[in-house]
Amino acid sequence: MRDKLRVVLENKKEEYINHLLELLSRDTQVIGHGIEGGREKNGQDYLEQVMESMGANVVREHITEELVQRGIETYSEGNPGHNYDDRYNLVADFKGGGGRSLMFNGHVDVMPPGDLSLWDSDPFKPEIRDGKFYARGVADMKAGLMASVLGVKLLQDAGVELPGDVTLLSVVDEEGGGNGTLASLLNGRRADAAVVCEPTNKNVIVAHMGFLFFEVNVTGISLHSSSKWDGVNAIEKAMFLIDALHQLENRWMMIYRHQMLPPPTLNIGVIEGGTAGNDVPNHCTFKFCLHYVPSLMEHQDVIDEVQDALLLRSRGDKWLRDNPPTISIYQQGLGFEQEVDHELVTLAKASAEQAFNEEFVVAASPAANDARLMKNIGQMPTIVCGPGRMEDCHTVNESVPVAEYLDFILAYALLIWNWGQRS
Repeated sequence: MRDKLRVVLENKKEEYINHLLELLSRDTQVIGHGIEGGREKNGQDYLEQVMESMGANVVREHITEELVQRGIETYSEGNPGHNYDDRYNLVADFKGGGGRSLMFNGHVDVMPPGDLSLWDSDPFKPEIRDGKFYARGVADMKAGLMASVLGVKLLQDAGVELPGDVTLLSVVDEEGGGNGTLASLLNGRRADAAVVCEPTNKNVIVAHMGFLFFEVNVTGISLHSSSKWDGVNAIEKAMFLIDALHQLENRWMMIYRHQMLPPPTLNIGVIEGGTAGNDVPNHCTFKFCLHYVPSLMEHQDVIDEVQDALLLRSRGDKWLRDNPPTISIYQQGLGFEQEVDHELVTLAKASAEQAFNEEFVVAASPAANDARLMKNIGQMPTIVCGPGRMEDCHTVNESVPVAEYLDFILAYALLIWNWGQRS
C-alpha cells in the first residue's frame, strides 16, 4: 500500500503543494485571542470548496455562547465572551466501509503576524525557499490541516476505498482557547479515534500540560511621589504578591515529577500600572499563565492553591489585608494523557515511520492543544502528530519543509488505512 500511494503522491505533489499555498494565502488570523473575532472564513471558504469537490458531506457548525457556558460548567473548559460573527467550524464527513472511523482535527485560525518589518516576505503571500514553505500559520497549523484533507484525497486519487468513515474537523478559535473544538464535541461529533494535526517535531505526542490564565487586580492610594509614605503603591503590592506565586512555583517544581512532562511552570506575562514616574500608582494589574501536570495535579486544586497563596500573602500585609486583590481566570484548559500502549499510538507511529522511512518518538508536549478536548470530552483515543516544529509556532518567518508536508499526507493516508482495517 505504501509504495502504491507513494507513486500517486509523487504524481500529484504539485497539486497538493498548490492546495497548501492557496490556504496559506488566506488571512485567517484571530483577533484579540478571539474575543474581538477572527477572519477564519477566508480559509474555511476554500477548505469547504476543496472538501465538497472530494465528495464530502460538509456542514458549517456555528458556535454559541450557550455552548461555551455549558463547557465551562460541565468540563471546566471554554472561554466566554468571544465574538463569533462570521466564524464557524467545518465538519466534513467521508463515508467508508465497515472499518473503524477516524477524526482529524485542525484549526484554521492563526496568530497575528506582528511586526511585518521582521518578516523576510509577506506572511500572507506564501513562498517556497530553501525547500520550505514560509507563511504565517504554516506550522501552526495549516500544513497539518491541509495534509489531513489530502490524506483522504491521496487514497481517493489512488483508487483506494476508505476502510472506515473519516471526519475532517476544521475549527475556529483554537488560539482563543479551543472553543471551536469544544462546541463541536458538545454537538456530539465523535469517531473511534482522533488525530490532532499540530506540529510535533516528528514525534507522536500522547500528553500535554493543563493550563490556566489568571488576572490579578491590586489597588492602592495615589499621590505625588514626594509624599510617597502617605500613599499605597499598587505596583509594589503586586510585586509582593508575585513573590508568593514564585514561591508556590518553586514548591510545585520540587514535588511533581512526571515520566514524560516537565514540572509545573508559572509565567508572569503582563504587568500594567501607574501613569508617571513621580506618581504613586493606585492600580496595578498583572496576568500570568501556569502549566500544570495532568494526573498528578487536579484542575480545581491548582486554582485553589493559587488563590490561597495570594490571599495568604495578602493577610500578611496591612493594606492588602483590608483591600485584597481581585483574582479572575480568563482562559483555561485541562491536561491531556493518552495511554502509551494503545493501538492508536502504535499504528500512528508505524504509519509515520512507513511514510518517512525514519523513527518517530512517542513523547509529550508542554504546550496544550485541542487533544485534551478530544480525549477528555469526546472520550476518544487521541494522538497529536503533524508537520513542523513547535518552536516555529507564533514566530517570524514561520516555516515547514515541503518534503515533510508531503510525507505527512502519506502518513495520514496510511493511518486511515491501517486503523480502518479492523472493525
